[in-house]
Amino acid sequence: MKCYNCGAKLGRENICPECGVNVKIYKKIVMASNEYYNDALAKASVRDLSGAIESLKTSLKFNKLNIDARNLLGLIYFEIGEVVEALTEWVISKNYQPAENAASRYLDEIQNNRSRLETINQTIKKYNQALLYCRQDSRDLAIIQLKKVLSLNPKLVSGHQLLALLYIQEGKYDLAKKSLRNAGKIDANNTITLRYLKEVNAGLKENTPGKKQKEEQISYQSGNETIIQPKYLKDNSAMSTILNMVIGIAIGAAITGFLVVPGVRRQVQNDAKAQVLDANNTVSSKNQEISTLQKQIDDLTSQITEVKDSAEGSENKISTYDQLLSAYASYSDGDIEAAGNALGNVNEEYLSDSAKSVYETINAQVNADYLESLYNQGYSDYNSQKFEESITSLQKVVDMEETYKDGYALYYLAQAYRKNNDLETAKTYYQKIVELYPGTERAANAQNYINIEE
Repeated sequence: MKCYNCGAKLGRENICPECGVNVKIYKKIVMASNEYYNDALAKASVRDLSGAIESLKTSLKFNKLNIDARNLLGLIYFEIGEVVEALTEWVISKNYQPAENAASRYLDEIQNNRSRLETINQTIKKYNQALLYCRQDSRDLAIIQLKKVLSLNPKLVSGHQLLALLYIQEGKYDLAKKSLRNAGKIDANNTITLRYLKEVNAGLKENTPGKKQKEEQISYQSGNETIIQPKYLKDNSAMSTILNMVIGIAIGAAITGFLVVPGVRRQVQNDAKAQVLDANNTVSSKNQEISTLQKQIDDLTSQITEVKDSAEGSENKISTYDQLLSAYASYSDGDIEAAGNALGNVNEEYLSDSAKSVYETINAQVNADYLESLYNQGYSDYNSQKFEESITSLQKVVDMEETYKDGYALYYLAQAYRKNNDLETAKTYYQKIVELYPGTERAANAQNYINIEE
């Protein structure tokens, strides 16, 4: 265990031998984090992945620098098919510990495999399309999309659960139970899976027909054997048997002559008509199948086009998340300028709602410190007659907040442009000072410079 203040290795003492900081409470926090990490390992070993995720989140609340816990959380997310969440955890882990970190290997294995990236991207798009179909109450289309998703990513627990829910709404409880069992093989103790399974079992119980009552039977013992016969079986004598046979033959001949032969003829005619009807139905069914297959071909062609268009977007999305996490790490380390530069490279359109919330929070906190740092650097460079460097820093400040420092950022930017012999640009910013701050000494100086240039 290392000291959080100076990084020195800690012993059993509660005082850091290097910096003298009291680390008693810090040790307890780290121990609590490790206990939840060990609990997660135990749950993961019996495939209670949902419980393991909760334990790991609690572990990271105690100690966000618990690299083993964060890497394991990413692995579990990857195991249940949540690839984006896994990548997020590994990128955070890599930023906290760049060297000797297993997360680097996990990220390289995914980022260097373009086919896997394309598969991940297709899975996300198809799953989102399935959700859209659900909102539109197009359950049959949603089921088709989810089957495609699960063919690409069979471990996506949320995909199995959504497919089961659609089957439940369709009354197909056997198929729903099969999907839930597939989800249970991946995550054995998932609360949603267990709740859906309870609903399915209740539905199957309601739809199961009652058992037919057994025909009443009579049994009796004959020597060492038990004889079983129907209840209403009658034992006829020999004479009655012969008489019944004669009567049966006569009745059979009459039925054959008057009923069977005409019936056979009608049956042959009916069979011929049925065959013609089946042939017509077959042709109609084939036409319908051809039409359905054509629609599927058109849909696949459209999806292939979308995948090609979004291949570059997938790489940009990963780059955006990397910049956001780099900004967070830099801000945590107090490097405001690096955090501000990283935030400038973040493209908000690739961020999820939760990631946007993180971006807005960091941006709001960094913005003020970043502007002040840029302004101080630009002013220092101006005084040192490093006008090009001063323009670079002050231009960023003015672009972000034109009236920063009551217009002094704008004024020194104009001065730097003038002293760097860019008189046209300087004149533009002098004019803004005159318009924004009339009656001030800065405005008067700016007007003088404008008059001289004219």
